[in-house]
Amino acid sequence: MSTFGGLNAAYSGLVAARKGLDVVGQNIANANTAGYTRQRIETSALSPTAQTGMFTNNIRIGQGVTVDGVARLGSAQLDAQVRFSSGTAGYTAVRANSLSALEGSLKEPSENGLSAKLGDFWAGWQNLANGADTSAPAALLLGNAAELVGQIKQGYAAVSSEWSSVRNDLNGMVSELNSAASQVANLNARIRSTLASGGSANELLDQRSALTTTIAALTGATVRDKADGTVDVLIGGNALVSGDRAHALATSGAATLTAAMTESAPGVADNTRLVWQDSARAGTPVLVDSGEIAGALSMLANGGPIVAAADSYNSFASGLADKVNNIYGTDAGGTSFFAYNSGDNAAASLSVVPLSGADVHAGDPNLGTYDGSIADAIAQLGAGQAVDADGLAVESPDSVWSKFVTELGVATQGQLQQANVASSSATSAAGQQLANASVDLDEENVNLLMFQHAYQGAARVMTAVDEMLDTLINRTGLVGR
Repeated sequence: MSTFGGLNAAYSGLVAARKGLDVVGQNIANANTAGYTRQRIETSALSPTAQTGMFTNNIRIGQGVTVDGVARLGSAQLDAQVRFSSGTAGYTAVRANSLSALEGSLKEPSENGLSAKLGDFWAGWQNLANGADTSAPAALLLGNAAELVGQIKQGYAAVSSEWSSVRNDLNGMVSELNSAASQVANLNARIRSTLASGGSANELLDQRSALTTTIAALTGATVRDKADGTVDVLIGGNALVSGDRAHALATSGAATLTAAMTESAPGVADNTRLVWQDSARAGTPVLVDSGEIAGALSMLANGGPIVAAADSYNSFASGLADKVNNIYGTDAGGTSFFAYNSGDNAAASLSVVPLSGADVHAGDPNLGTYDGSIADAIAQLGAGQAVDADGLAVESPDSVWSKFVTELGVATQGQLQQANVASSSATSAAGQQLANASVDLDEENVNLLMFQHAYQGAARVMTAVDEMLDTLINRTGLVGR
């Protein structure tokens, strides 16, 4: 290497050290930036070139160092694990939250729960049986019956409200998904252009990684890297994002609980679903089996927990009314004790027919004023001791309600446990990703000193070479002076 070559090698060292300092400064500046992935300068040694001339020898020295680029120290494997665990956690969290809301609306066990109202209702019939000749027990019974009916209606309204809440949340999720997909497509275009021109797109890659994680949490989507730096985002094997193009999604199907409980065609439920909005695929259902959107769809579906809870309320209301009416029979005016619309949901339409205590009959009028046989038989229904015309035991409404509460409680606890496990897995995956990608200030300080000393060393080499050149140029040939 010539003397001038040594000057060039020293200069390349200065450039590399300066770039290294710039990268360290970028890392330190973004130490607390969410989603930032630490970076490192990549360098390689320049090989020596052939040397010829009378003052050359066989020893060849390299020509210095070249900066190849700035590496983003992320892990594709850890990123994929974060996306997968986020999808699972999102699915279980939505279901657990919704089921918890349903369980909370039951208010069981408490004095405001339906079980307590049932107890008061049966006690009212027993009091009427013991005091059939007075109006006070009948008036008290009607008050208890009104509270029971009100509690059933409130419970059904809470189920309907939860369905609407999840449906509204789903609309918000889809809007967020479309926005994130559009941003990923835009970033794909910018990253491809930046890399093609030889620039660094590390910060853009960080932004895209955060967005794809959001998409995965919503839908369980997978990401496929492409050679030009872009990624494809796939849902159910179909591209949500392909290169610089994003495909919009929308919700379709049932928009109310009543619609979700109705068949759009014989044997076909009108389920809420996720569909493509593209002109070529408009209305085509999108298969999602993970993520928050999948969790919401599973809760809204006909046969899902919310619709099942509504069906249970209707079944309980109609069963209670029918069992009481079968024993109560009809009064002189041909009216029963309870009424409901059999063509609609029974829970919302359930009502008490008698308007006053005088309208309530406790027994057979032919057996006298003091007969309380009917009231006593209805009270036995609450005690689980009623029998039908064939002498077979009639299932108590209390037993039916208790079974529903128990099944919902078990389902909620099971889903909460799954959500806790999935959340722990997602937290662990995110922690591993953070440990790999986050900025370590101690490490950056060491790198700062390393590049600082490298810069100083390269500068000293340049000074030494400069002095050698000064001797050769300005002092050589001055013999005798």
